[in-house]
Amino acid sequence: MSQDGAQGRFAGRALAGGRYQLRDVLGQGGMASVHLAYDSVLDRQVAIKTLHTELGREQAFRERFRREAQAVAKLTHTNIVSVFDTGEDDVDGMTTPYIVMEYIEGRPLGSVLEADIQQYGAMPADKALKITADVLAALEISHEMGLVHRDIKPGNVMMTKRGVVKVMDFGIARAMQSGVTSMTQTGMVVGTPQYLSPEQALGRGVDARSDLYSVGIMLFQLVTGRLPFDADSPLAIAYAHVQEEPVAPSSINRSLPPAVDALVARALKKNPNERFPNAVAMRDECLRVAASFQPAPPSIVPGAQTPSGAGVGSAVFPPVEATPPPVGHVQTPYQPAPPAQQQPYGTPPPSAPAPAYGYPHQSGYPGPSAYAPQQAPQAPAYHVPSPPPAASGASGSAGGGRSSKAVVIGSAVVAVVAVGGLITALLMSGGSGDDAKGGSGTGSPSVSASGHRAGYRGPDPSKTIDKSECTEPQESLNDPKMVQMPDFTFKNWDSVLACLQAAGWTYSKRSVDENTYGEGTVMRQSPTADTDFDPKNPPQIQFDISSGNPPE
Repeated sequence: MSQDGAQGRFAGRALAGGRYQLRDVLGQGGMASVHLAYDSVLDRQVAIKTLHTELGREQAFRERFRREAQAVAKLTHTNIVSVFDTGEDDVDGMTTPYIVMEYIEGRPLGSVLEADIQQYGAMPADKALKITADVLAALEISHEMGLVHRDIKPGNVMMTKRGVVKVMDFGIARAMQSGVTSMTQTGMVVGTPQYLSPEQALGRGVDARSDLYSVGIMLFQLVTGRLPFDADSPLAIAYAHVQEEPVAPSSINRSLPPAVDALVARALKKNPNERFPNAVAMRDECLRVAASFQPAPPSIVPGAQTPSGAGVGSAVFPPVEATPPPVGHVQTPYQPAPPAQQQPYGTPPPSAPAPAYGYPHQSGYPGPSAYAPQQAPQAPAYHVPSPPPAASGASGSAGGGRSSKAVVIGSAVVAVVAVGGLITALLMSGGSGDDAKGGSGTGSPSVSASGHRAGYRGPDPSKTIDKSECTEPQESLNDPKMVQMPDFTFKNWDSVLACLQAAGWTYSKRSVDENTYGEGTVMRQSPTADTDFDPKNPPQIQFDISSGNPPE
């Protein structure tokens, strides 16, 4: 819908029984419009985001949207746009969900970047690092509450007239991803392709570190004036995130110090375990780097190129109906580099070519069938034709290019990537297998005989789940005979175990090395939260549980 169309459809409208009177259109996206509005009850200006897609017809989505908005409304921070209210109203015979937000007098970060590009060629590094640090401060709060943004990009960051950073649209991507029946399929990804983490592009489960990857993409864009990966199709961009290595930002902007290259390189690691462990650590590094060098105007290299996935879509993502012949083994993703190739943080990475297929993963990961009580037969490996050379001259614009609108990458991406053999393992590297079925497990994962390693973090017993979440699970939004799987992630295992035993549910678990959340924290579950299941025949639930030790 064009901005003029949105203006015409909502001009003079009022929502919530006349309380909110819509005025000018402040912004327009692929799935929503943002309007300036007047709150007649509290006598103030507000911003109202209205969704104008088929999503509004889905009762399941509207319920998910409402629940997510309620969760986001609990976020209170200087760098987060406040959510005041949410609801739905009838507009032209269509049920339209909306959220009422704090009105920010300012402009999107993308517009700020465009102005800096016109003046300097890119945003000055010290300014970009400070803005990035404020975005990370907002993410720190949301991650502490278990909310992953999923769509960090300049279009979702506002700058007030006084230069205050405001992050918005928390939880909306999650609502779109998990609450729709006719538009969402298994493995579907909702977001903006240029900023998706590799795990997000592949439809895998995401955690806080996925947001940090997106922040790294945004920081690259701010300091260079272009995106690290861009192409004409979402599939090609997805390939680039999964397989391509970004160039060092200093190869585009010569004024950048090595510390900026190192910071961006760490944020853009394909393996989440190799990124910053949390928003706090990345924010601290942004501020440290910003204070470590003398600010200088950008010095953009004329004609500098960035990697592109253009031209590889048909080679790496063959048609769904095409069945490549099975051949030898496919390289295991996330294989660690030999010690001699590992670079200490703080130094720029070597300019070595990226591997042809797969991206580094720590060893020891048992594969998708690790949870099975008995070892499942190994799936045949498939040959992936070598991708042709990337088309030259592709570079991102300040706003993310013509394909920067939020788009939906269907389950075909994940299925075809699997057929191509790009990914054969989940993203979290695991320690030794530790299956315990039918409630026979202990209260915490086992620890090696040598004791805790340096960097070990102990359990956090304050992260609990109430037993009623298992004994009285929430009814499904799609089928009254079904219920929804509780969310056990980031909860302490002792509490989760008590919940499982109260309901009589069976489970299996294994220990994974992770020292951000502490020993005994559930890092991943399958089936995932909100999955519908028959309460008379509950599935066995599989868990990844933190050992508290740092990854080896």
